[in-house]
Amino acid sequence: MRVIGEGVSDAPESALELALARASEELQLPSYYRSSVRPLLRDPEGRWPVCCGGGCEPCSQTLVRVAARTLELMGTPRKAPLPE
Repeated sequence: MRVIGEGVSDAPESALELALARASEELQLPSYYRSSVRPLLRDPEGRWPVCCGGGCEPCSQTLVRVAARTLELMGTPRKAPLPE
């Protein structure tokens, strides 16, 4: 079983990919940005980025929402408060 990072270490990659795909679709994040979410999933309780207000694409807040939703779908929600 291949795993991705400590944040989702018990989940097979396919389960993670399915959860990430679903969260991306729900929150309308194009699939080509999913690789930007994976570092957050590797450190689910770490410091996550905040929106800088600069109109970035994608906005870091979108990446945070997708990561948080992915963790929820995996049954391992983030315990630390989400950055605002």
